[in-house]
Amino acid sequence: MSDRVEQAREAFARGDAQAAAQAHELARIAEAAEEHGGAGSQYVGDMVYGGLDGIITTFAVVSGVAGAQLGTPVILILGLANLLADGFAMATGSFLSSRSEREYYDREWKRETWEVEKFPEGEKAELLEAYRHQGYSEEDARHLVEIKSRDKDLWVRAMMVEELGLLPDERKPLLRGLATFSSFVLAGSLPLLIYFAGLFTTVAPSIAFPTSVALSGLALFILGAAKVLVTKLNPLRSGVEMLLVGGLAAGVAYTIGALLKGIATNMP
Repeated sequence: MSDRVEQAREAFARGDAQAAAQAHELARIAEAAEEHGGAGSQYVGDMVYGGLDGIITTFAVVSGVAGAQLGTPVILILGLANLLADGFAMATGSFLSSRSEREYYDREWKRETWEVEKFPEGEKAELLEAYRHQGYSEEDARHLVEIKSRDKDLWVRAMMVEELGLLPDERKPLLRGLATFSSFVLAGSLPLLIYFAGLFTTVAPSIAFPTSVALSGLALFILGAAKVLVTKLNPLRSGVEMLLVGGLAAGVAYTIGALLKGIATNMP
């Protein structure tokens, strides 16, 4: 997202007409059009939500095992298994869904291209009705159709948007999957760090779990606040909401673990 758009949003939030006017200067608009986003910026949403899921699911496992008092080895085994398996499942789901959406878009693009070539008058009539439905006058709607139909690619793109409601997704399915997996594993490993440290030095159980809680809570708040890069909402509110959601999930897991502790300790 360009700085110009961010300035316009902030000006709107403050009700600052002067700052909004500066964001809409022709030179700023032309400069922003040339920049058109940064490399990797379109994958921010995948990274943020992948990281949030990683922390919540892994910390829930840690809390459940800690509640059952099963010890560090069990926490690491279940935590790592959950971290890698769930991360792979999420990445695969993101990759497959993204690829399916792209394949569907490409298939519809080919169909609309064929229809524009074979039935141009019918496609013009469909586009005309779409513009009429949006509230354009008969004259303006016909003028828009005339402009769009001069170039086949613009015409097909207009049909994709106005008739089918489809917009192209420039994100690559493989990169979306990798972004989701890497953020899930990196963020999800935070609740386990203190337990990994216990493999090389002595860490008392009374210290390990509170430390894991603190690391997870801090990470949840930071990633929740970072979610505003996608949602554009208040970062403090977003961070607190995510902290509460993650804390609730961990609390449920800890309670279940504590209630079932007797089953685990009595097993042969």
